[in-house]
Amino acid sequence: MAETKRPSGRRLRLRVKRALDFTIAGLSLAVLAPFIAAMATLVAITTGRPVLFKQVRLGQDGRPFTLLKFRTMSDARDDEGNLLPDGKRITRTGRVLRQWSLDELPTLLNVLRGEMSLVGPRPLLPEYWSLYSPTQRRRHELPPGIAGPVPAHGRNSLSWEEKFDLDVWYVDNWSLRLDAKTFARTLWKAMTREGVSADGHATMPRFEGSPSSPENLGGRG
Repeated sequence: MAETKRPSGRRLRLRVKRALDFTIAGLSLAVLAPFIAAMATLVAITTGRPVLFKQVRLGQDGRPFTLLKFRTMSDARDDEGNLLPDGKRITRTGRVLRQWSLDELPTLLNVLRGEMSLVGPRPLLPEYWSLYSPTQRRRHELPPGIAGPVPAHGRNSLSWEEKFDLDVWYVDNWSLRLDAKTFARTLWKAMTREGVSADGHATMPRFEGSPSSPENLGGRG
């Protein structure tokens, strides 16, 4: 008789993590539905339609998915039809939403669909993949999250290298207990509105690679 394989401890804990994500995200969406509807109406009035910002990001193992957020910027353009810099397009409402992380409420749908977790490395743009070093790329070994080691430790006041170091540390040390601590710390940072933007930027300058790292690869691999 063939022996039934039992999931490893880490794999079992990841299943528990997914069950918690689905349950908490579903309950949060149900309870916050009136508030989310009010926020959507406010965005429609002050920023315009569509109320949702949609952008392809990379999830676990580099799989692409469409991230959902409330729009925080207008489509203002210059005389040549080019979009103005982010700092000039962010609306007053959008600035408040970002300061309090309320623009991320629709991201609960990404969690419900299994594309993200409540806690994990932040989901970044697909074009960053080829710029990662092999070590930095390990941040994708776990699902991306709304809360995470970076928003819990400084958000956009950190350099890209500091962010990736935190992400990889989180992957190596992940546990349900660490998730609970990270979620609580992220919530506190959101309430105190720390690290919303890097100096001189609406959020954070684009990642251009780590020139000091000899590990960088040129392809997706």
